[in-house]
Amino acid sequence: MHILITNDDGPPSDQSSPYVQSLVTTLQSAGHTVSVVLPHTQRSWIGKAHLVGHSIKPTYYRPDPQTTTNNRLSNTGTTSLTPLPASSTEEEWILVDSTPASCVQIGLYHYFESRGPIDLVISGPNYGRNSTAVFSLSSGTIGGALEAAVCNQKAIALSYAFFDRNHDAGIISAASTHSVKVIEHLYANWDKNTHLYSVNVPLVENVGSRKVLYTDMLQNAWSSGSCFTVIDAPADEDQTPDEIELHLRKAEEKQGRKELRGDGTESGRDTPVSQKGAEHVRYKHQHFKWAPRFTDVYKSVEDSEPGNDGWAVAQGFTSVTPLRANFMHVQGFQGEIKL
Repeated sequence: MHILITNDDGPPSDQSSPYVQSLVTTLQSAGHTVSVVLPHTQRSWIGKAHLVGHSIKPTYYRPDPQTTTNNRLSNTGTTSLTPLPASSTEEEWILVDSTPASCVQIGLYHYFESRGPIDLVISGPNYGRNSTAVFSLSSGTIGGALEAAVCNQKAIALSYAFFDRNHDAGIISAASTHSVKVIEHLYANWDKNTHLYSVNVPLVENVGSRKVLYTDMLQNAWSSGSCFTVIDAPADEDQTPDEIELHLRKAEEKQGRKELRGDGTESGRDTPVSQKGAEHVRYKHQHFKWAPRFTDVYKSVEDSEPGNDGWAVAQGFTSVTPLRANFMHVQGFQGEIKL
């Protein structure tokens, strides 16, 4: 197959994108042609957005051969402003200063013609799970796959659900090997009513011998109020998206340990809400920090019946959720509305 890869975590990085090179290398070892277009930086929680009015500028990433040191996979490479000459055999990926959905458009229509038609788009592997509606509706990983689906391309959104952030080389490599098998099976047995699949692979030992389950997406909600907390220090405005994402991943790691090992604590926001009184003005001038209560999500999984994607991941199983690229209408409404 000719496979186009994108993600929402950006180019290989121990801090923000530790899985993509492992998957690319494993797909290539399985005999597939892999073309890669990624955001030049982390673009999580952006859904299927495009940056309107933004002129996209590519750069060119050359990954170093992946090695293992102290049981960790390397994630290094170099970036250039200009592409390699046509005669070069060195591997080169495209980075664009935009979103996962834009990466898909650029990859499908503006590069790689010499490699033949693209058979499948894979968005991921995401650094963390994309299970349940609350995560999935905002996921840049799923957004990339949705963009491919509305371009009439088969697409898979792939996420690696981590339970700690030690990035064990053996576990990551096994997850990539397992993922390639899942990808090949889904492509060979594609359901005609499915536009894309959302796949969550848990980063656990012996993942290849654990169950792979078709699942529903758990319908859940933010139930504890705002996903933003009030802050008083303007310096917090200077947090980078990477720093915010690191905070969220630490919360997910805590919950992962709780799910599989029983030694974690509740995850969620840890910044207190300001209790200062309001001034005698119409609105109190205040700043807000993105700090969702992940306990809402994990509590919804704990309270749910077996069979949904969140439940499967918590059990250490691979979830496969078939999706259609639309907001499905509610059945049973028809006819004229008379006011």
